[in-house]
Amino acid sequence: MPRLARFVPAVASTLALALTLTACDAGSARDTTGAPGVNDPYFPKAGNGGYDVTHYAMTLTYDPASRRLTGTAEIDARAKQNLSEFNLDLKGMKVTAAEVDDAPARFHQSGDHELTIHPPDDLDRKKSFRTTVHYSGTPDTITDPDGSREGWLSTADGALALGEPTGSMVWFPGNHHPSDKATYDIAITVPEGLKAVSNGELRREETKRGRSVFVWHVGEPMASYVTTLAIGEYDVRRSKTANGLPVYVAVDPDQSKASAKVLARIPEIMRWAEGSFGPYPFSSTGAIVDRANDVGYALETQNRPVFPGAPDTALLVHELAHQWYGNSVTPATWRDMWLNEGFATYAEWLWQEDHGGDTAQETFDALYDHGEDTYEDLWSFPPASPTSAAHISDDPVYQRGAMVLHKIRETVGDATFHDVLRGWPATHRHGNASTSDFTAYVEQQAPDEDLSAIWEDWLYGNGKPDQT
Repeated sequence: MPRLARFVPAVASTLALALTLTACDAGSARDTTGAPGVNDPYFPKAGNGGYDVTHYAMTLTYDPASRRLTGTAEIDARAKQNLSEFNLDLKGMKVTAAEVDDAPARFHQSGDHELTIHPPDDLDRKKSFRTTVHYSGTPDTITDPDGSREGWLSTADGALALGEPTGSMVWFPGNHHPSDKATYDIAITVPEGLKAVSNGELRREETKRGRSVFVWHVGEPMASYVTTLAIGEYDVRRSKTANGLPVYVAVDPDQSKASAKVLARIPEIMRWAEGSFGPYPFSSTGAIVDRANDVGYALETQNRPVFPGAPDTALLVHELAHQWYGNSVTPATWRDMWLNEGFATYAEWLWQEDHGGDTAQETFDALYDHGEDTYEDLWSFPPASPTSAAHISDDPVYQRGAMVLHKIRETVGDATFHDVLRGWPATHRHGNASTSDFTAYVEQQAPDEDLSAIWEDWLYGNGKPDQT
């Protein structure tokens, strides 16, 4: 009873959000308009209500010289309510035509990124339908609330599309919130001499009359923010891990020599990660390495994370760990980002511990004693409650998020903690989960332990917790 009483605010908040999202999707008998957002706590206009996307099929052509992108997107979805109209997120691109189930549909673009589709006939709840959107333009680059750049980034020899948290809407229309995952087919045509690298598996590569076509297939559900499209003069290396998992690495020639040694460790890291986190949830792995001045950060794009120049081993471990924590188990909302970054950061600690470096306990102790010397804002907010959208990728989400996991390990012991590391991504494989889902899961795995102080002081508490 004391444990439940302590967490009424957190549970109430989660319940309120769930009820809001349900209300948006369910509609009333007379409300047949899909909501223009899902009321995410930090990005309320992201995503759309009324339907669930199951598959995206995109046919794209890009000319780096003019920066013009031309596309057709076929979006398979299932109505979650009766729909007379619904929205897609698309920013900056001009739509020229739209169809629903092959019949011409009226549409209009309004606001910053809303594309409203009016199907010729109302869609009944539970109906599966296909929306086709034809569009073109110069894709935008977005500046995030934290000042980083995402969306469509021009590079020295092409372009790079990165989507966290909202950038994917600049190059294809969709339901751009992490709560709606789908499979993908992406066909991209570029000038001969360039390569186009995306997620999943390369199904076809063909060059004719000065143009090259690359066809990629993603068979596992993927959140739109971890889709990527990298266009450039890449050196491509294909290999396999010891258990036969395909490894596809694309490296800017400028970074090829500097990155060769660390990227050769991908099979070793994958073997260690599967031993620590459980079976790999996807059908291939790899990396994309661009020039450091083309992109200012690494991102855990599904199957093959993107790096700004040659990564070190710790960063490679971090982004590959995200394939379990973030890509397979995806946050229910952007408030749950610590479930991505805390786990990936703790993966770095575990790698060090298992490879002759500091133990996780030593890393934790150093952070607790003087972590603010390196991370000035370490204690500025709790990992599960960033103060605004500008802070969802700040140090408390990463470092203090990892500290939460270590406090769990201290409390439940290594054996149970190892079960949590493997069981959490297995339980929510290819799905979405919230912080309250995680705390409930850990409590189920350790029913005899009182974890309430960890949740109250380390996960949701303000300031530097007392060590007991």
